[in-house]
This record gives sequence, C-alpha cells and structure tokens, in this order.
Amino acid sequence: MPPAVINNPILNSPFAEPSLHWVLDENGIPTGFPTDGRRRSEFVVPVPPPKHKLKNQGSLDLEDNFGQRKPNDYINEIRSKVAAWRSLGDAGLRSTVTPVTARLLQHWRDPSRTRKLFFCQIEAAETAIWLTEVAPKQEIDRLRTLSAEANPDLLRIAFKLATGAGKTTVMAMLIAWQTLNAARARSANRNRFTDAFLIVAPGITVRDRLRVLLPSDPTNTYLLHDIVPREMRDDLQRARIVITNFHAFQHRETLDAPKLAKAILGGREGPVQTLESEGQMVQRVCGELLGRRRIIVLNDEAHHCYREKSGGDDIPDATKLDAEGKAEAKKNNAAARLWISGIEALQRVLKHPVQVYDLSATPFFLRGSGYPEGTLFPWVVSDFSLIDAIECGIVKVPRVPVQDLPGADEPIYRHVYKHVRDRLPKAGRGKQAKALDPEDLPSQLVGALQSLYGHYAKVFANWQGKGGPTPPVLIVVCNNTATSKLVFDWIAGYEKIEKSLDGTEHTVLVPGKLALLSNVEDGGPGQRRLAPRAQTILIDSEELESGEALSDSFRKLAAPEIDAFKRELRARGRHAEAETVSDSDLLREVMNTVGQQGRLGEQIRCVVSVSMLTEGWDARTVTHVLGVRAFGTQLLCEQVIGRALRRVSYEPVGQDTRGNGMFEPEYADVLGIPFSFVPANSAADYKPPKPTTRVHAVLPERDDLEIRFPRVLGYRVVLPPGRLRATFTGESRLQITPDMAPPDAINAPFVGENIKLSLEDLADQRAATIAFHLAGYTLERWFKDQEGSRKPWLFPSLLAITRRWMEECLSCIGNTFPAYLLWRDVGDKAAERIYRACIESEEGAGMLRPIMDPYNETGSSRNVAFTTTKANFWETNAAKCQVNLVVCDGDWEAACAQALEGMHEVLRYVKNDRLGFEIPYEHGGAEHQYRPDFIALVDDGAGADDLLHLVLEVKGERDAKDDAKHDTMQKLWVPAVNGTGRYGRWSFLRLDGPYGIADSIQLHIRERAISASQTPTIAA
Repeated sequence: MPPAVINNPILNSPFAEPSLHWVLDENGIPTGFPTDGRRRSEFVVPVPPPKHKLKNQGSLDLEDNFGQRKPNDYINEIRSKVAAWRSLGDAGLRSTVTPVTARLLQHWRDPSRTRKLFFCQIEAAETAIWLTEVAPKQEIDRLRTLSAEANPDLLRIAFKLATGAGKTTVMAMLIAWQTLNAARARSANRNRFTDAFLIVAPGITVRDRLRVLLPSDPTNTYLLHDIVPREMRDDLQRARIVITNFHAFQHRETLDAPKLAKAILGGREGPVQTLESEGQMVQRVCGELLGRRRIIVLNDEAHHCYREKSGGDDIPDATKLDAEGKAEAKKNNAAARLWISGIEALQRVLKHPVQVYDLSATPFFLRGSGYPEGTLFPWVVSDFSLIDAIECGIVKVPRVPVQDLPGADEPIYRHVYKHVRDRLPKAGRGKQAKALDPEDLPSQLVGALQSLYGHYAKVFANWQGKGGPTPPVLIVVCNNTATSKLVFDWIAGYEKIEKSLDGTEHTVLVPGKLALLSNVEDGGPGQRRLAPRAQTILIDSEELESGEALSDSFRKLAAPEIDAFKRELRARGRHAEAETVSDSDLLREVMNTVGQQGRLGEQIRCVVSVSMLTEGWDARTVTHVLGVRAFGTQLLCEQVIGRALRRVSYEPVGQDTRGNGMFEPEYADVLGIPFSFVPANSAADYKPPKPTTRVHAVLPERDDLEIRFPRVLGYRVVLPPGRLRATFTGESRLQITPDMAPPDAINAPFVGENIKLSLEDLADQRAATIAFHLAGYTLERWFKDQEGSRKPWLFPSLLAITRRWMEECLSCIGNTFPAYLLWRDVGDKAAERIYRACIESEEGAGMLRPIMDPYNETGSSRNVAFTTTKANFWETNAAKCQVNLVVCDGDWEAACAQALEGMHEVLRYVKNDRLGFEIPYEHGGAEHQYRPDFIALVDDGAGADDLLHLVLEVKGERDAKDDAKHDTMQKLWVPAVNGTGRYGRWSFLRLDGPYGIADSIQLHIRERAISASQTPTIAA
C-alpha cells in the first residue's frame, strides 16, 4: 500500500534534468511511489480534488478535469530532439553551432559555477538555439504553419515555464545569445542574429521589474546570474533594448483639443484626424530600434497576446461564463487584440519579418478567444510545468481545502465567493448609496479569514522565532472596491461615527479583527491610534497597472496608508521625494517591495487587492492567499495562485545521488480559489452548444422605463415604551451548523504535507462574553427609537433575556460552538429571534419597518443582462418594458405580459427574471427567499408622479409554503416598505391563473380606492 502522506514532494535537483517523477493513478492522484525518468509533457491537473466531490454531468466546476491526462506530442518530440543534440557533448556541439553559442552553452552548463542556472532555464534557451542554428528549415516552416491561424504572417516561438522558474533569466540568456553572435559572428551568420530587442510586458509592474534586462542597470540579471563569460561582457553593451507595456501600442491623440475645435479645424472635410498613424505609434514606442533591420520581440506573460479565432463565437466555453466572467473575457480579448496588433504594426513598418519569443507560465487561449479555454498555444516548443517545478522544488507547493464539511460535495472554503456573492456589494464603493459596515461580512467569509489567519499566526511566530527579517504575507483578492474596503476594514480596523446620549457625534477607531494585521493599536487605557507603520495595505491593482493617476475615489480610500508611507519616507531621509512623489508611484513602490529588506514594503503583512495582483508581483514571502471574487476562467485561478508560488529560500540543503543541490519543500495555503491549473491539452473536443439568446435592458433607448425596487433583508417593529419581556417559542430556536462556516478544514497539496486550519482561538470565548456581545448588538440593531437613538436602560433586562435564550434555544452541531454568534452574519439571526420573542410579550402593535440590504439598498431593471438557451420568448413592447424579452417557461408568462401591455393603466412592467427582487420569509422554521413574477407600475388615479408599484404573482394550485410567501408579502413586506415613505407606494396581488389578469388588476385598484376612502385621516 502507498503511504498515506508524502512528507517530501521534492524528487529532483533543480539544477539537473529530472530523473524521477511521482506515479499518478488513473485519476491523476499521486500513488506515493516515484518512478525513473522524466515526466512527459502532458495535461495534468496538479491539485488534489475535494474528498467527496460527486460527478455531475451538468457541473461546470473548474475541477471537473482533475486527473485528465493527455500528452503534448509536439513538445515531447522537440524535447527528444534537443536532448539528443545535447547528448553530443561539448565537442559535438561545436560542429553544429557558432563559436559564440558554443562558449555560452559551456558557460551555462559549467558544473563549477558558483550560482548554477536551473535546468529548465538552460533547456528553454537550448531549444531556441537548436531551432535557429541546428534544426532543418522544415522545423521553422512547421512552426509557421502551427501559429498561422492565431498569428498571420508572424513567427512566434513560445516557452512554457512555471511561475517562479525564472522567465526573466531565460530572456537574459536569449538576449545575450543573440547580441553576442550579432557582434562576433561571421558575415554569413549575421542575418540570423540581432542586437535589437523590444520587450513587451502586461503592465507597469512587470515593465519596471524587467529593467534588470538592461545591461546598464546596476542590478542587471546578466551579472546577478553570471549569464555572460567575463571576456564577452563588453560586447553585451551593444544591445539595444526597449521595454514597454502593451498599453503603449494604443494610438494616442496628437492634438489635445475638444471635438468642436477639431471640427472647426477640419472645415468642410469634417473633423481633423488627430490620432497617431501606425508609423507614428511605432516610432514613439520603439524609435531607437528602427535603424536595425532585424528586431526580436520578447513577450513576457504572453498568454495576453493572440489574435481571436475568426468564427469562434460558438465555442461552448463562452456560454458557461456568468456576467462577471464575460466582462473579464471581454477585457482580456481587448488587451490581446491591442498587443498582437502592435507587433503586427511593427512588422509592417519595419518591412522585415519580426521574430517573437513568448514566455509564460500559462500560454493558453482564454475564454472568449474563439478557442476552447485551456488550449495550449500550438507554437509552444518547451514545457516545464507546475508539477515539474514542484518535483524539483523550484516553487512552493500550493495547499487547498479538500475537506471542511464531512460528506459535502465540495469544501465551502474552496470557493468561498460562490457561497457569499449575493451578500456582498455588487458595485464599486463609489456607487453605494450609503455607508457600508464591515461587521456585516457573511459568516463563511469571516470563517475563512479567521481560519487562514489562525495558521498565518503560527507561521508568523515561527518566522519571528527564527529571526526572519521580514514577515510572512497574507493576500486577499476581492471583486470590487466596495468589497475590498469592507474586507480591509474588517482586517485592519477603521473609523466610525458614534452618537453620544446627548446626540453629539464623535469619531472612534475600531481595531482590526486580526491582531497581527491590524493598523489600529492600543495607545493606553481607553486610547486607540493608527499604527505608525501600516501592517495591511489596500491596493487597486488595475489602477496601479494603468500608469495613470489614481482615481479620486481610490485615493480617498487609500489616504491613511498614503500619509503613513510618506511619513516613513521622511523618516528614511527621503524628504524631497516625500513631497514630490505621486500617490500612484508611492503605492506602486510599496506593493513592488513587499518582503524586501530596507524598502518601503518590507514589513507589510497583508495585502487586500481589488481585481487581482498582477503577473510580475514577485513577493517571495507570500504564504497565505484568499480569493473573494469570481474565477470564471481557470487562467485567473493560476494567475492569483502564482503570486504565492515563489520560494523564500533558494539555498540547497542537501544533494542528490549525482551531487546536485536539492531544496527543501515550502508551502502556500490557499482558500477561496477553485483552481485546477489551466489544462494544457493540445487539442480539445467539444459538443456543439445550444444556441443562446441575450436578455437585457435596452439602454439608453428605454431609460425612462426603469423600475427600481427596495432590497429588503428582514423586518422589525418599533416597540412602544414598556418593560422588556420575552416569550420563547419553537420559532425562537437557532441551530449553528458547519455550513455557516466550517470549524476546521484540511488543506492538502498535490503531494506533500497536509495541515489543518481551524477556529480554535474563537472556540475559547466564554459564554458570558458571548452573551454580553450579543445583547449589546441586539440592543444596537433592534431597540432604537424613531430617531435611531439607543435605549441603554433596556440593556440589563435584555442581557438576562439573551442568557436565557442561549440556554433554552441555542444548539450547536458538527463541532461548531456558541462563539459563532460573535460574527455579525450569525449574530443577526440570533438577535432577530430574541427581538421577536420580546415582541410576543409586548401588548399593542408597533410600527413595522424593513431591514435594508446594507450593501445594495435598491435594485433596478436596468441591471438585467443574461443569456439563456431557452427558446420560448415574448418580445416586449418598447413603450412598456425596459427589458427586450420575457423568457417563457410555459404559456402563462406570455399571457401575463400581453395583458399588461394591453392595459392603459399599466405604464411599465418587468418580469422578475434575474432581476434580484427577493422577499425574505420563514416557513417550517427555516429562512427562504420568495421571487414574485412581475412588477408593474400602475396609474391608479394618483397621477404619473405617484404610480402604484404592483407586485404580481400568478399561481394555480397553492400549498402551505405558497401561503407563507403571500402572507409575508401582504402583512410584512408591503406595510414595512410603505411605512418608510422612501420607495413609493407598493401593493401585492395574487392571481389564480394567466386569464382575466386585466380584470383582476382593475378590481384590485377599485378595492384599494374604496378602502382608502373609508380609512379615517389622522390629523398631524
């Protein structure tokens, strides 16, 4: 039997060709046995699957491909030919390559080198050399054919190297090989070589990091890694290198003037053209290279560069994307189009073929490219995969949750966002109507943060005990600025405004929930202050990568940390720079120096990022990662995970049997990212998809037909004055279950050591502390007067009621514990039950009010946008409905839409299909969400400025659950919403079928009018 745990996943030295690999079973799971030989290049998903994952033909999970294995035949063929050439030895090589190349190969392979190069780096360079100097012309012709569809008229050669395997070093080797041959080769060979290079990066972060490829840079890679023999270093200075980011290929304005001024300047011929021409753009980007006949383009992170496949819209992967995934795919395609177009323009202006070398850990087509996602670029000639890198110890081993809820299909912590997305803000912070409260984070997200932090604290203590100069780093990647600010405030602390009993307001500092990561510190008895040095930072990756100034909204969010880092600049003696540096450059320096001794970012412990931390962010101290965003493509998963894969130490700790240095394993713990590492199958079979139809709000043409609605989470009653009492019933009971947040989780790597993440620190909280906290929160949330002021005199009796409720009504199963009540998401459920118990004991009715969604108070029909494979539709009247189609499951939807469009009283309507209009209700002791069928705005005689919002439900047969829905709507939701006076007038009508709809609505209007006339008016 194989061992249950593989304690050391590293089998090979990084400095020699792999000679062993782990045997995988038919499901792609390590058996625990190594076998001789190098692993072939193939499709393998190198993460462990969930322990209880069930196979489901309808599943779209990213891990469905786990265990799929398929050889990459072309790469394996090239690899064998290069290996055969390598085996000739130094004497044999001299007869096949130039003397300069032979000297470089000898230098790179020298076993006596002080700083050895990784085998994967040498192999990539060898492959480029073999194709240029050794291989027959047919190999290059074959490559041109393989890349022709995605790269018309361009010759591209791609090298696949796992993150952390040293792509920058490979680029330096390629530049040195070409430049030295161009300087020293005989005239017959010079046409094959050049000293002109355009290096294209995906953003400013990578662009700035790649300055080490300039021979003039003081920290250049050529010296650091001893790329060039000492006698050849002077010739390296001949290299002409331009480093840019692909955004530079965007044609710019040559005249900064308003449209009217351009129209006047153009005269009768129309507005003057002020965009750069193709030639002007190329001159601006790489002017100093244009004197060279031959230019080599080096694409770093080249998966961003491709030409979309013509007629590829029917690829089924596109239909699997949700709205966030589609937006991501659209953005990626725009970037890819700009990048490839820029290189094609360079070739046209140069009028000579441009050679392109691509380097990427993930050279795969993205979703929306017209190719199945995960299809390997056909022009990849060299592959050193993540599994290879793990088995050689070059990267950290990622550990992901494999179990947290016993028997569950998938661990909650494996894809946290899927469980909390509907309870997080859906728009950026600048679009929120009201302040957001970090205490309202969902329990599954809070549980993931605390579980990950619990292990982080142990790693921090271990590093500190060993004298580590910089701390480990935890990164959190969020979906938008609103979510990122909530998570940042929860982790690091924040300011809030509180009211005193006399009504005056004052600002208080709230400490972060994770002590080691808090930016708020204790300044003495009853005193708190912002720490002089930030432990946690908030970063908007996309804003920093664009190179533009920070937006006003993000500058406001980041103001405290910007001020703190400017103070630190002054403390380091950089006074002038502190006054002149831009906010974006300052934050970029902090982000790019995380974990680097003596730099601004050296003591950062946590990074909360909007969007995602980009490629090229090379902090080696990242040990923990949490994803709080959608991962619609597998590539996104690997890009985020890649930020944690770089090793802390590259010092060998032993030797293999051949005397080559060996590394010891390092690990990175990952929650919330359902990654399987992009499959690299050279070909992908797929079934033709069903045709899809887009259902959407027609904007801006139908802007005036928008329907807005309140998003209600619950209901409360403003109690009349009186003594506080409580009567507990069966509805008062609350059971804490592991699906609220698993109390522990097993994090496992592909191979290597498992760990257990847990909430053990939380479990130690005393019952008295929990009751005190819960009573205080219940008082704050539910027991306020009409002006929102607290009633502190109720606290003693409420505390006694809370203790009684915990004893009589609270139960915990599955190793959960009462301290879950300290989380707002769970505490809300308890507080509401305690409040309802108090209502039962009070005489007389109170005033019903809604509890609004703290993140998205209102919804709108203008946000409807989805695709469907259903084929039955009602095309809406452009004068009545903002959405183009009503999707019909049967006949009644069309009948209802037709009736509403035929009524003059109905001015506009919308079907509640992906609208987000939900009514919270309880049935059978459980909470549910009810989605009525339609909202119609009706003129009931009050005039166009005061339309009645009529919620319609079309129902035939009804059961007890339906009665609970309708009862909640009529007795709770409608009175509560109308009671605020903020969202217009609302009413509810249940229809018994799709017929007689107009008559029923008109009858409802008449009955409301009669009822209103009989209701006595109360004088103000």
